[in-house]
Amino acid sequence: MLIWIIFAVMTGAAVFALLWPLGRGQGAAFADGSDAASLYRAQLDEIDRDLGRTLIGPAEAEAARVEAARRLLRAADKEGDPAGETESSLRRRRASSALALSCVPLLALLVYGAYGSPTRPDQPLSARLRSDPSQQDFAVSLARIEAHLAANPADGRGWAVLAPVYLRQGRPEDAVRAFAAAIRNGEDGAEMRAGLGEAQILAAGGVVTAEARETLAEALKREPGNPRARFFLAIAREQDGDSQGAVAAFESLLKDAPPGAAWVSAVRQRLQAIDGDTARAAIARLPAADQQAAIRGMVEGLAERLKAGGGTLAEWERLIRSQNVLGEKAAAREAIATARSRLSQDSAALVQLDRLAGELGLKEQAP
Repeated sequence: MLIWIIFAVMTGAAVFALLWPLGRGQGAAFADGSDAASLYRAQLDEIDRDLGRTLIGPAEAEAARVEAARRLLRAADKEGDPAGETESSLRRRRASSALALSCVPLLALLVYGAYGSPTRPDQPLSARLRSDPSQQDFAVSLARIEAHLAANPADGRGWAVLAPVYLRQGRPEDAVRAFAAAIRNGEDGAEMRAGLGEAQILAAGGVVTAEARETLAEALKREPGNPRARFFLAIAREQDGDSQGAVAAFESLLKDAPPGAAWVSAVRQRLQAIDGDTARAAIARLPAADQQAAIRGMVEGLAERLKAGGGTLAEWERLIRSQNVLGEKAAAREAIATARSRLSQDSAALVQLDRLAGELGLKEQAP
């Protein structure tokens, strides 16, 4: 009940604040009318005194009285002006004030009663955290899980749910702690070990550390075919300089991939990067006279493969840059057109192709 009293007082104060200046303006206008009459009488007295002292003649005194009367009439006309301040206008404003004071709060109550929720109880954050997580937004859901785990640190299942979330949010250090807590509290499966290994690698800036290798090896003991563990162990071979071993590991992973596996594209990109690095290293070992021919052959091979179908944005960029370096401007423009067609559903890729064409001076000139 107290809250409604406070609302009523606030509403009344707001209405009074709006109407008070109007009432003040009327009082000032009536005061001006009284001052005009007093001034008129003072002017008449002054005229009589001047006449008695023979400072002015009878004709001049009469003219002065007429002029003073005219001034009083003009003042009276202004007082009676509907736009000015009259007793009737004051009554109208008072009636408007009473109507506003009664109708505005009543209208507000009716609208709130029809569309508001006056009987709905308060629901603080603690109550919302206990409600159904499926009805909450992500931030509230995350806060709910973290609050639960703060009170129940031995809940391995809760840590197992939270750890991948931290990983997707780009919080690898928090993910390491969450995966470790899940494993420590009974969730010691292959996927948890592989997730911990990935978090350890990301926390180390992408380096497959000795600690991460041990974690990934433990994952493979629990599930020899775990794709995440195999992927990062293949990257470890690549970082060690064992390109052939990395290629073999990636190709084996592709061979065992189930249809539609989401991680297949990442494996193929790693293979292409290794192939490119290997080819560049091989070309660098050739005599200077043979290097240009080898580069051209590599570029032509890439062009034929992309022309046959597919290709990522990175591959198309590499082809376009290579053709431009070789002086094959027409082929580079054709590659840009083909890439636009192949990547037409990727707006970000189209923007990047436009930027690349401008950078290399390959934009078509207007006729």
